[in-house]
Amino acid sequence: MTQASLDETALTWKRHAEQVAGQHWPEASLYVVATPIGNLGDLSLRAWEALRRCDAIAAEDTRTTRQLLDAWGISTPLMAAHRHNEQQAAELIIQRLSGGERIALVSDAGAPAVSDPGARIVRQVQAAGYRVVPLPGPSAVVAALMASGATRDEDPGFAFAGFMPSKPLARRKWLARWLGWTIPVVLFETPHRLQAALEDLRDLAGPDRVLTLARELSKRFEEIHTLPLGQVAEWLAQDAHRTQGEFVLILHAAPATAEFSDDLSPDQLRVMQALLAELSVRDAARIGAAATGVPRDRLYQWALRQSP
Repeated sequence: MTQASLDETALTWKRHAEQVAGQHWPEASLYVVATPIGNLGDLSLRAWEALRRCDAIAAEDTRTTRQLLDAWGISTPLMAAHRHNEQQAAELIIQRLSGGERIALVSDAGAPAVSDPGARIVRQVQAAGYRVVPLPGPSAVVAALMASGATRDEDPGFAFAGFMPSKPLARRKWLARWLGWTIPVVLFETPHRLQAALEDLRDLAGPDRVLTLARELSKRFEEIHTLPLGQVAEWLAQDAHRTQGEFVLILHAAPATAEFSDDLSPDQLRVMQALLAELSVRDAARIGAAATGVPRDRLYQWALRQSP
């Protein structure tokens, strides 16, 4: 790039920064700011101005946020606002808002109050009569959806389910509820629970249901892959790195012909009740499918709903 091009670029950035700085920045307001999910270059110009302009930044982890601020030359003071002190943080923020200050709220990555701390603070600030100003930005959910092809123009909806429960039975029951949706479902999972969660998804939804796995979004080793659930284990096993990082999983909508009815015939019902009295949910569904001809994933979902 020539010096002339560099000068022109600097002037362009300066002009845009001045335009953003000249916008309305109300006092006595909570600015809920989305921050990068990996790539620090994804911070918006408006978010940068808000973090510079606010009197304090309430952060999920002050050490993580300090790295972001240092990278962008921001020296605004930090205060802690995480799950374990959210009530006290809300009270302190409201106290500072009452003095006319601007306070920013950030999480470690992405949007505060969306599968991250912050919702309680937002509710209490609103209840106290102060303004909440959202500054949109990076989102793992939207980024994964953009690369998945899971939505359609004629039916653009999707469901965000968030993190799966950690305990196996609770996770299976939880997944069974989401599988009934006729739109894509976005899930979060951690590396150490990924394998078990994927096995449950395959058993519940069937091997032909399509899944998008997105890991390390916006980072150097970003990887996004779409394939049937029955092929996921083999694909992961091809590279040990594929089980590392934070995961966004998108369970694509089932084909329109798929049925998720809970109705079983009297004979099927008797078989399943007898099997459940002696066997685990998984074994009852497997044997029940062989005995009744009903698809295993349907029986698996039915059996989960019968468990206490």
